[in-house]
Amino acid sequence: MELAPDVLPASNDPCWCGSGRKYKRCHKGLEGRIQPGIISPMRSVPSTIARPPYADTGQVPPINESRIKSPDVIARMRIAGKIGADILRLAGEFVKPGITTDDIDVYVHDLCIANNSYPSPLNYHGYPKSVCTSVNEVICHGIPDSRVLQDGDIVNLDVTAYVNGVHGDTNATFAVGTISQEDQDLIRITEECLWKGIEAVAPGQPLSDIGRAIETHAKKHHLGVVRAFIGHGIGENFHTDIQVLHYYDARNNMILRPGMTFTIEPMITLGTWQHRTWDDDWTAVTTDGKRTAQFEHMLLVTDSGVEVFTGGDGAVSPCAPWLR
Repeated sequence: MELAPDVLPASNDPCWCGSGRKYKRCHKGLEGRIQPGIISPMRSVPSTIARPPYADTGQVPPINESRIKSPDVIARMRIAGKIGADILRLAGEFVKPGITTDDIDVYVHDLCIANNSYPSPLNYHGYPKSVCTSVNEVICHGIPDSRVLQDGDIVNLDVTAYVNGVHGDTNATFAVGTISQEDQDLIRITEECLWKGIEAVAPGQPLSDIGRAIETHAKKHHLGVVRAFIGHGIGENFHTDIQVLHYYDARNNMILRPGMTFTIEPMITLGTWQHRTWDDDWTAVTTDGKRTAQFEHMLLVTDSGVEVFTGGDGAVSPCAPWLR
């Protein structure tokens, strides 16, 4: 990863990075933002660990899966959710200035193996790593690389463990060293948005209630809600056709029924909700370069409300912040 020089070129001069493009068409305005680093080779998983069907090929075959889960699948998802939550907590404790996001990937990869689980992101549609590490203005799907975490950064870690034939998916945003009050508030409010969405889950209600609750809380604090990336159904498939918008849209009107399982994972921004994607076809960043945070839980609709598979004791976000 090249570093910008102390003295920057004029707008029409060749860019300092050596691309051959004019500075104004290349790196102008991007200094200070996250830049791609070097991605190490994909890591292997022992053959003794059960693997999802895409593990070897990167191709994701559909699995015929009901939206309403059987008691057996639900029981297995509780286990996967607990493993995912434990790994996320430990990964968050590992975060500090001076390590690379690739160091985090090694740590999460090894934790998954130690828990006899496969890291679900690994080779999912060709994704090359075992965890997503999204730093500062990276909204989601950041690929671990050689970039060193710096004091004052914030980083989202998105962990999913595949065990007993199901996925356990959760994420949270962590401070790297000492962060600004603005970033502290962003992280806190994003976690609150997640729980506002969870509290809106009830059988017989439309999915749109979740987005309404999240968007209302974010707007109250003058924050943006990313629209391009949403929560999703989950179970034996990493992603199913349940689509959970984090903003209000009356058309998102699927009725919640007991036995449904899905994620809620709002991405909340200090500025615009709009994004652009890097050339790696994974990393999504805010178009204005302002910071963003995310929290995620995986949950079950019950007869009376909701059960959070990735919450509870030992989770990064164990319950609604205002109930702690």
